[in-house]
Amino acid sequence: MGKVFKNIRKIDTVLTIAWILAFISAFFVHPGKEYLGYIDFRSLGILWGLMVIIQGFKENSVFDRIAGVLLSKVSKSWQLSAMLIFMCFFGSMLITNDVALITFVPFALMILHDCGREDMMIPTVVLLTVAANLGSMLTPIGNPQNLYLYGLTGMSPGNFILIMLPYSLISAILLVLGLLIIPGRKKSLQKSDRSSITSRFGSMRQIIIYTVLFVIALLTVVRILPWYVFAIIVLIVVGGMDYKILLRADYILLLTFIGFFIFTGNMGRIDVISSFLEKVLVGREFPIAVALSQVISNVPATLMLSGFTSNYKSLLIGVNVGGLGTLIASMASLISYKAYTREYSEKSGKYLLVFTAVNIVFLIALVLTYVIIRNL
Repeated sequence: MGKVFKNIRKIDTVLTIAWILAFISAFFVHPGKEYLGYIDFRSLGILWGLMVIIQGFKENSVFDRIAGVLLSKVSKSWQLSAMLIFMCFFGSMLITNDVALITFVPFALMILHDCGREDMMIPTVVLLTVAANLGSMLTPIGNPQNLYLYGLTGMSPGNFILIMLPYSLISAILLVLGLLIIPGRKKSLQKSDRSSITSRFGSMRQIIIYTVLFVIALLTVVRILPWYVFAIIVLIVVGGMDYKILLRADYILLLTFIGFFIFTGNMGRIDVISSFLEKVLVGREFPIAVALSQVISNVPATLMLSGFTSNYKSLLIGVNVGGLGTLIASMASLISYKAYTREYSEKSGKYLLVFTAVNIVFLIALVLTYVIIRNL
Protein backbone atom coordinates (compact mmCIF):
# COMPACT_ATOMS: atom_id res chain seq x y z
CA MET A 1 0.00 0.00 0.00
CA GLY A 2 2.87 2.35 0.77
CA LYS A 3 4.17 1.91 -2.77
CA VAL A 4 0.77 2.85 -4.20
CA PHE A 5 0.69 6.17 -2.30
CA LYS A 6 4.29 6.82 -3.26
CA ASN A 7 3.42 6.39 -6.93
CA ILE A 8 0.34 8.58 -6.56
CA ARG A 9 2.52 11.40 -5.21
CA LYS A 10 4.76 11.03 -8.23
CA ILE A 11 1.91 11.43 -10.75
CA ASP A 12 2.86 13.96 -13.39
CA THR A 13 1.24 17.38 -12.90
CA VAL A 14 0.44 17.89 -16.58
CA LEU A 15 -1.07 14.39 -16.80
CA THR A 16 -3.28 15.21 -13.82
CA ILE A 17 -4.43 18.50 -15.35
CA ALA A 18 -5.16 16.83 -18.69
CA TRP A 19 -7.42 14.21 -17.15
CA ILE A 20 -9.14 16.66 -14.78
CA LEU A 21 -10.04 18.78 -17.81
CA ALA A 22 -11.16 15.68 -19.71
CA PHE A 23 -13.32 14.59 -16.75
CA ILE A 24 -14.95 18.02 -16.36
CA SER A 25 -15.62 18.30 -20.09
CA ALA A 26 -17.38 14.90 -20.00
CA PHE A 27 -20.20 16.51 -17.96
CA PHE A 28 -20.96 18.77 -20.93
CA VAL A 29 -20.40 16.20 -23.69
CA HIS A 30 -21.31 12.78 -22.39
CA PRO A 31 -18.98 9.89 -23.26
CA GLY A 32 -19.84 7.97 -26.40
CA LYS A 33 -18.29 6.33 -29.44
CA GLU A 34 -17.36 9.83 -30.71
CA TYR A 35 -14.63 9.94 -28.06
CA LEU A 36 -12.57 7.44 -30.08
CA GLY A 37 -12.61 9.88 -32.98
CA TYR A 38 -10.85 12.49 -30.85
CA ILE A 39 -7.74 10.40 -30.42
CA ASP A 40 -4.97 10.58 -33.01
CA PHE A 41 -3.95 6.94 -32.85
CA ARG A 42 -1.45 7.37 -35.68
CA SER A 43 0.60 9.96 -33.80
CA LEU A 44 0.42 7.97 -30.57
CA GLY A 45 1.42 4.73 -32.31
CA ILE A 46 4.43 6.28 -34.05
CA LEU A 47 5.48 8.14 -30.89
CA TRP A 48 5.27 4.94 -28.84
CA GLY A 49 7.31 2.99 -31.39
CA LEU A 50 10.00 5.66 -31.54
CA MET A 51 10.21 5.76 -27.74
CA VAL A 52 10.78 2.00 -27.63
CA ILE A 53 13.41 2.07 -30.39
CA ILE A 54 15.34 4.93 -28.76
CA GLN A 55 15.26 3.07 -25.44
CA GLY A 56 16.71 0.07 -27.26
CA PHE A 57 19.58 2.16 -28.58
CA LYS A 58 20.19 3.58 -25.09
CA GLU A 59 20.20 0.11 -23.56
CA ASN A 60 23.00 -0.84 -25.97
CA SER A 61 25.08 2.29 -25.18
CA VAL A 62 24.85 3.63 -28.74
CA PHE A 63 24.59 7.28 -27.70
CA ASP A 64 27.15 6.84 -24.92
CA ARG A 65 29.71 5.45 -27.35
CA ILE A 66 29.12 8.09 -30.02
CA ALA A 67 29.35 10.88 -27.44
CA GLY A 68 32.52 9.42 -25.96
CA VAL A 69 34.28 9.16 -29.32
CA LEU A 70 33.36 12.74 -30.26
CA LEU A 71 34.36 14.19 -26.90
CA SER A 72 37.75 12.45 -27.04
CA LYS A 73 38.65 14.65 -30.02
CA VAL A 74 38.55 18.02 -28.21
CA SER A 75 41.30 19.80 -26.29
CA LYS A 76 40.00 23.34 -25.63
CA SER A 77 37.18 24.34 -23.28
CA TRP A 78 35.13 26.04 -25.98
CA GLN A 79 35.48 22.97 -28.21
CA LEU A 80 34.12 20.78 -25.42
CA SER A 81 31.10 23.04 -24.89
CA ALA A 82 30.52 23.33 -28.63
CA MET A 83 30.66 19.56 -29.06
CA LEU A 84 28.17 18.95 -26.25
CA ILE A 85 25.82 21.70 -27.41
CA PHE A 86 25.70 20.63 -31.04
CA MET A 87 25.40 16.94 -30.16
CA CYS A 88 22.15 17.98 -28.47
CA PHE A 89 21.16 20.28 -31.32
CA PHE A 90 21.57 17.73 -34.11
CA GLY A 91 20.80 14.67 -32.00
CA SER A 92 17.41 16.02 -30.94
CA MET A 93 16.33 16.13 -34.59
CA LEU A 94 16.30 12.32 -34.63
CA ILE A 95 16.01 11.15 -31.03
CA THR A 96 13.74 13.95 -29.66
CA ASN A 97 14.67 16.78 -27.30
CA ASP A 98 13.96 14.96 -24.06
CA VAL A 99 16.00 11.87 -25.00
CA ALA A 100 18.88 14.09 -26.15
CA LEU A 101 18.92 15.81 -22.75
CA ILE A 102 18.54 12.59 -20.78
CA THR A 103 21.52 11.23 -22.73
CA PHE A 104 23.91 14.18 -22.98
CA VAL A 105 23.35 16.30 -19.85
CA PRO A 106 24.78 13.60 -17.52
CA PHE A 107 27.79 13.39 -19.87
CA ALA A 108 28.28 17.14 -19.66
CA LEU A 109 28.17 17.11 -15.85
CA MET A 110 30.53 14.13 -15.67
CA ILE A 111 33.15 15.32 -18.11
CA LEU A 112 33.20 18.93 -16.87
CA HIS A 113 33.69 17.64 -13.34
CA ASP A 114 36.46 15.28 -14.48
CA CYS A 115 38.19 18.12 -16.34
CA GLY A 116 37.99 20.45 -13.34
CA ARG A 117 35.80 22.92 -15.23
CA GLU A 118 32.76 23.12 -12.97
CA ASP A 119 32.70 26.86 -13.63
CA MET A 120 31.48 26.02 -17.14
CA MET A 121 28.62 23.80 -16.01
CA ILE A 122 25.70 26.21 -15.73
CA PRO A 123 26.16 28.05 -19.05
CA THR A 124 27.00 24.81 -20.86
CA VAL A 125 24.01 22.87 -19.50
CA VAL A 126 21.69 25.82 -20.18
CA LEU A 127 22.90 26.04 -23.78
CA LEU A 128 22.57 22.25 -24.12
CA THR A 129 18.95 22.57 -23.06
CA VAL A 130 18.23 25.39 -25.48
CA ALA A 131 20.00 23.45 -28.24
CA ALA A 132 17.86 20.35 -27.68
CA ASN A 133 14.61 22.33 -27.71
CA LEU A 134 15.59 24.30 -30.82
CA GLY A 135 17.23 21.50 -32.79
CA SER A 136 14.19 19.29 -32.32
CA MET A 137 11.88 21.79 -34.01
CA LEU A 138 13.31 21.12 -37.48
CA THR A 139 11.98 17.59 -38.03
CA PRO A 140 8.58 15.90 -37.66
CA ILE A 141 10.07 13.40 -35.18
CA GLY A 142 12.07 15.94 -33.17
CA ASN A 143 9.46 16.39 -30.46
CA PRO A 144 5.90 15.25 -29.65
CA GLN A 145 4.15 18.44 -30.81
CA ASN A 146 5.85 18.23 -34.19
CA LEU A 147 4.87 14.61 -34.71
CA TYR A 148 1.27 15.42 -33.80
CA LEU A 149 0.99 18.49 -36.05
CA TYR A 150 2.78 16.70 -38.88
CA GLY A 151 0.20 13.94 -38.79
CA LEU A 152 -2.71 16.34 -38.35
CA THR A 153 -1.80 18.56 -41.29
CA GLY A 154 -0.74 15.83 -43.70
CA MET A 155 2.10 18.03 -44.98
CA SER A 156 5.16 16.49 -46.61
CA PRO A 157 8.44 16.15 -44.69
CA GLY A 158 10.02 18.63 -47.12
CA ASN A 159 7.41 21.31 -46.50
CA PHE A 160 7.63 20.78 -42.76
CA ILE A 161 11.39 21.23 -42.75
CA LEU A 162 11.20 24.30 -45.01
CA ILE A 163 8.77 25.99 -42.60
CA MET A 164 11.09 25.49 -39.64
CA LEU A 165 14.46 25.82 -41.43
CA PRO A 166 14.90 29.61 -41.01
CA TYR A 167 14.36 29.29 -37.26
CA SER A 168 16.79 26.39 -37.01
CA LEU A 169 19.47 28.32 -38.91
CA ILE A 170 19.05 31.39 -36.69
CA SER A 171 19.13 29.09 -33.65
CA ALA A 172 22.43 27.53 -34.78
CA ILE A 173 23.98 30.97 -35.20
CA LEU A 174 22.74 32.05 -31.77
CA LEU A 175 24.18 28.91 -30.19
CA VAL A 176 27.58 29.64 -31.74
CA LEU A 177 27.39 33.17 -30.31
CA GLY A 178 26.28 31.64 -27.01
CA LEU A 179 29.73 30.09 -26.65
CA LEU A 180 30.94 33.59 -25.78
CA ILE A 181 29.31 33.29 -22.33
CA ILE A 182 31.39 30.20 -21.49
CA PRO A 183 33.99 31.23 -18.86
CA GLY A 184 37.62 30.40 -19.64
CA ARG A 185 36.60 29.08 -23.04
CA LYS A 186 40.14 29.32 -24.46
CA LYS A 187 41.76 27.28 -21.71
CA SER A 188 43.12 23.82 -22.44
CA LEU A 189 41.33 20.90 -20.82
CA GLN A 190 42.92 18.81 -18.12
CA LYS A 191 43.25 15.10 -18.75
CA SER A 192 40.34 13.17 -17.36
CA ASP A 193 39.29 9.60 -16.97
CA ARG A 194 37.24 8.97 -20.11
CA SER A 195 36.76 5.25 -19.43
CA SER A 196 33.34 5.86 -17.92
CA ILE A 197 32.32 7.86 -20.97
CA THR A 198 33.65 5.88 -23.90
CA SER A 199 31.84 2.69 -22.95
CA ARG A 200 31.57 -0.23 -25.35
CA PHE A 201 28.57 -0.86 -27.53
CA GLY A 202 26.07 -3.42 -26.31
CA SER A 203 24.79 -6.24 -28.48
CA MET A 204 25.62 -5.53 -32.13
CA ARG A 205 22.80 -7.85 -33.15
CA GLN A 206 20.29 -5.74 -31.22
CA ILE A 207 21.76 -2.49 -32.54
CA ILE A 208 21.28 -3.71 -36.11
CA ILE A 209 17.69 -4.74 -35.34
CA TYR A 210 16.89 -1.38 -33.73
CA THR A 211 18.45 0.41 -36.70
CA VAL A 212 16.17 -1.51 -39.06
CA LEU A 213 13.20 -0.64 -36.83
CA PHE A 214 14.21 3.04 -36.92
CA VAL A 215 14.25 2.95 -40.74
CA ILE A 216 10.78 1.38 -40.64
CA ALA A 217 9.71 4.21 -38.31
CA LEU A 218 10.89 6.80 -40.84
CA LEU A 219 8.96 5.01 -43.60
CA THR A 220 5.89 5.21 -41.37
CA VAL A 221 6.40 8.91 -40.68
CA VAL A 222 6.50 9.67 -44.43
CA ARG A 223 3.33 7.55 -44.84
CA ILE A 224 4.83 4.72 -46.87
CA LEU A 225 3.89 2.18 -44.18
CA PRO A 226 0.68 2.19 -42.07
CA TRP A 227 1.28 3.16 -38.46
CA TYR A 228 -0.39 0.06 -37.04
CA VAL A 229 1.88 -2.22 -39.08
CA PHE A 230 4.89 -0.37 -37.63
CA ALA A 231 3.50 -0.63 -34.07
CA ILE A 232 2.83 -4.37 -34.44
CA ILE A 233 6.34 -4.97 -35.81
CA VAL A 234 7.91 -3.11 -32.87
CA LEU A 235 5.72 -4.94 -30.37
CA ILE A 236 6.56 -8.39 -31.76
CA VAL A 237 10.27 -7.82 -32.47
CA VAL A 238 11.17 -5.94 -29.29
CA GLY A 239 8.83 -8.02 -27.14
CA GLY A 240 10.52 -11.18 -28.35
CA MET A 241 14.02 -9.73 -28.01
CA ASP A 242 13.74 -7.89 -24.66
CA TYR A 243 10.20 -7.21 -23.39
CA LYS A 244 11.50 -4.93 -20.59
CA ILE A 245 12.30 -2.27 -23.21
CA LEU A 246 8.59 -2.06 -23.99
CA LEU A 247 7.96 -0.95 -20.41
CA ARG A 248 10.38 2.00 -20.68
CA ALA A 249 8.36 4.09 -23.12
CA ASP A 250 6.98 7.33 -21.66
CA TYR A 251 3.43 6.14 -21.01
CA ILE A 252 2.75 9.22 -18.89
CA LEU A 253 3.21 11.38 -21.99
CA LEU A 254 0.96 9.09 -24.05
CA LEU A 255 -1.78 9.21 -21.38
CA THR A 256 -1.39 13.00 -21.22
CA PHE A 257 -2.02 13.19 -24.96
CA ILE A 258 -5.18 11.09 -24.63
CA GLY A 259 -6.49 13.30 -21.81
CA PHE A 260 -6.00 16.45 -23.87
CA PHE A 261 -7.47 14.79 -26.97
CA ILE A 262 -10.67 14.11 -25.02
CA PHE A 263 -10.78 17.62 -23.56
CA THR A 264 -10.18 19.46 -26.85
CA GLY A 265 -12.53 17.12 -28.69
CA ASN A 266 -15.31 17.89 -26.24
CA MET A 267 -14.63 21.62 -26.35
CA GLY A 268 -14.92 21.51 -30.12
CA ARG A 269 -18.45 20.09 -29.77
CA ILE A 270 -19.63 22.90 -27.47
CA ASP A 271 -20.65 25.58 -29.97
CA VAL A 272 -20.28 28.62 -27.69
CA ILE A 273 -16.77 27.69 -26.54
CA SER A 274 -15.65 26.51 -29.97
CA SER A 275 -16.80 29.75 -31.66
CA PHE A 276 -15.16 31.91 -28.97
CA LEU A 277 -11.80 30.12 -29.20
CA GLU A 278 -11.81 30.22 -32.98
CA LYS A 279 -12.45 33.98 -32.96
CA VAL A 280 -9.74 34.62 -30.38
CA LEU A 281 -7.19 32.52 -32.28
CA VAL A 282 -7.75 33.84 -35.81
CA GLY A 283 -4.62 35.73 -36.85
CA ARG A 284 -3.10 35.35 -33.38
CA GLU A 285 -1.96 31.72 -33.47
CA PHE A 286 1.73 32.52 -33.05
CA PRO A 287 1.58 34.92 -30.05
CA ILE A 288 -1.09 32.88 -28.26
CA ALA A 289 0.88 29.65 -28.77
CA VAL A 290 4.05 31.29 -27.43
CA ALA A 291 2.24 32.80 -24.43
CA LEU A 292 0.26 29.68 -23.54
CA SER A 293 3.40 27.54 -23.76
CA GLN A 294 4.97 29.62 -21.00
CA VAL A 295 2.39 28.50 -18.45
CA ILE A 296 1.33 24.97 -19.50
CA SER A 297 4.29 23.98 -21.77
CA ASN A 298 4.26 23.63 -25.53
CA VAL A 299 2.93 20.07 -25.93
CA PRO A 300 -0.37 20.70 -24.05
CA ALA A 301 -0.61 24.10 -25.77
CA THR A 302 -0.42 22.35 -29.15
CA LEU A 303 -3.16 19.89 -28.26
CA MET A 304 -5.42 22.59 -26.81
CA LEU A 305 -5.08 25.06 -29.70
CA SER A 306 -4.94 22.72 -32.70
CA GLY A 307 -8.66 22.01 -32.62
CA PHE A 308 -9.64 25.65 -33.05
CA THR A 309 -7.53 26.89 -35.96
CA SER A 310 -6.60 25.87 -39.47
CA ASN A 311 -3.50 28.07 -39.55
CA TYR A 312 -1.24 25.21 -38.56
CA LYS A 313 1.90 26.86 -39.91
CA SER A 314 1.79 29.71 -37.39
CA LEU A 315 0.76 27.30 -34.65
CA LEU A 316 3.68 24.99 -35.47
CA ILE A 317 6.18 27.83 -35.30
CA GLY A 318 4.55 29.29 -32.19
CA VAL A 319 4.64 26.15 -30.06
CA ASN A 320 8.25 25.42 -31.04
CA VAL A 321 9.48 28.95 -30.37
CA GLY A 322 7.27 28.89 -27.26
CA GLY A 323 9.48 26.14 -25.85
CA LEU A 324 11.84 28.97 -24.93
CA GLY A 325 11.19 31.22 -21.94
CA THR A 326 10.10 29.74 -18.63
CA LEU A 327 11.44 26.51 -17.18
CA ILE A 328 8.15 24.73 -17.98
CA ALA A 329 7.71 26.19 -21.48
CA SER A 330 9.21 22.92 -22.67
CA MET A 331 8.95 20.07 -20.18
CA ALA A 332 12.25 18.73 -21.54
CA SER A 333 13.96 21.68 -19.84
CA LEU A 334 13.08 20.17 -16.48
CA ILE A 335 15.32 17.20 -17.29
CA SER A 336 18.41 19.41 -17.30
CA TYR A 337 17.30 21.37 -14.25
CA LYS A 338 16.73 18.22 -12.20
CA ALA A 339 20.01 16.65 -13.35
CA TYR A 340 22.01 19.75 -12.41
CA THR A 341 20.31 20.52 -9.10
CA ARG A 342 20.60 16.89 -8.03
CA GLU A 343 24.37 17.41 -7.94
CA TYR A 344 24.52 21.13 -7.12
CA SER A 345 21.34 21.97 -5.22
CA GLU A 346 22.93 25.03 -3.62
CA LYS A 347 23.27 26.64 -7.05
CA SER A 348 19.70 26.11 -8.24
CA GLY A 349 18.94 29.83 -8.01
CA LYS A 350 21.92 30.76 -10.16
CA TYR A 351 20.97 28.09 -12.70
CA LEU A 352 17.42 29.47 -12.98
CA LEU A 353 18.74 33.00 -13.39
CA VAL A 354 21.12 32.06 -16.23
CA PHE A 355 18.51 29.75 -17.80
CA THR A 356 15.85 32.47 -17.84
CA ALA A 357 18.20 35.16 -19.17
CA VAL A 358 19.49 32.97 -22.02
CA ASN A 359 16.01 31.75 -22.90
CA ILE A 360 14.62 35.28 -23.05
CA VAL A 361 17.40 36.38 -25.42
CA PHE A 362 16.77 33.39 -27.72
CA LEU A 363 12.99 33.88 -27.49
CA ILE A 364 13.20 37.55 -28.47
CA ALA A 365 15.51 36.72 -31.39
CA LEU A 366 13.18 34.04 -32.77
CA VAL A 367 10.05 36.14 -32.28
CA LEU A 368 11.74 38.92 -34.28
CA THR A 369 12.67 36.34 -36.91
CA TYR A 370 9.00 35.35 -37.19
CA VAL A 371 7.91 38.99 -37.52
CA ILE A 372 10.51 39.68 -40.21
CA ILE A 373 9.66 36.55 -42.24
CA ARG A 374 5.94 37.25 -41.97
CA ASN A 375 6.38 40.80 -43.29
CA LEU A 376 8.59 39.86 -46.24
